[in-house]
Amino acid sequence: MDAHNQIRELMNQCVELEASDLHVSAHLPAAYRIHGKIQRVGDIVYAPQQVQEMAESLMNDLHKSYFAEHMTLDMGFSTEKGFRFRVNVYREMGHCALAIRYLDGGLKTTKELGLPPQISYLTELKSGLVLVCGATGSGKSTTLTAILNDINETQDKHILTVEDPVEFVHANIKSIVHQRELYTDVPDFSSAVKAALREDPDVIMVGEMRDLDTMRTAITAAETGHLVFSTLHTNDAVGVVERLIGSFPGNEQSVARQRIAHALKAVIAQNLVPTIDGKGRAAVAEILMVTTAVANLIETSKSKQIYSVMESSTRQGMQTLDQALAKLVRQKRVGLEVARGMCRDATSFDRLVRGAG
Repeated sequence: MDAHNQIRELMNQCVELEASDLHVSAHLPAAYRIHGKIQRVGDIVYAPQQVQEMAESLMNDLHKSYFAEHMTLDMGFSTEKGFRFRVNVYREMGHCALAIRYLDGGLKTTKELGLPPQISYLTELKSGLVLVCGATGSGKSTTLTAILNDINETQDKHILTVEDPVEFVHANIKSIVHQRELYTDVPDFSSAVKAALREDPDVIMVGEMRDLDTMRTAITAAETGHLVFSTLHTNDAVGVVERLIGSFPGNEQSVARQRIAHALKAVIAQNLVPTIDGKGRAAVAEILMVTTAVANLIETSKSKQIYSVMESSTRQGMQTLDQALAKLVRQKRVGLEVARGMCRDATSFDRLVRGAG
């Protein structure tokens, strides 16, 4: 079997096994992440040349040139069966390796994903900045896609996305959706967002806030009447605020605090936790809504006090990680010990599980 068919067969098997990820490496059989755990499948051990040929069979000439220069590459790929994947090609110990994420093509709503109902409120915002954060593989892209899908199904808007790569393809339902891919349609996030401001968008989704220029442009877009969604690699909602401000040079941070305090509308810090039946993973979301009180704490450099506000502001749609985990335990969706292993304060968490918090 040639490399072209070999990699596609592995991708199809990824779907059949209900795996979220596929890893192809030299001197190893294919490995799949199934319900959060890595499992090697089959006894075919791939030679370095085979892995390289499989990787190259997915690339166009531009991809090959970029990979040769940077030694890492992200791209989207659809098989003949219509299954879509996000592919990362990288080098390890002098050889090619592939990390492939299966993108379940069925677009889901926030409700179908089991996300907290207050997240649907964010689709009604007219302007401002909404950030979804979490580690790699925490479901950030899936949550953002669901939010955009909710808007697309219910509102007459112009939605522009800048992604690396395009993961979920949106049809035009009530909204018009234009999706642009890095290195295929646009050179970088920052210039793409600047250009978007001249393209009459209502909603802009920036795949990732990778650099200061992108952050500046996204905040400007939020300040000028656009609803902007983006992601950051930070594990908690309060940490996002400080990470964002800390990205600015020292002499700009005072002004940045004021701008962020007024532009930021919400932060969702997300993670995935194994379900009690062992058949999947549930999203656990820490949610910060930027109320007047929270905006004032951001502006006056008192971000450490935000967590206390979150604990006591469930009526405003906020919830801490421990509150979210306790809710999943009480709903019998997640096991007690698994949740306790992820919580921030075991004593507070146990009290919340008992319903005393």
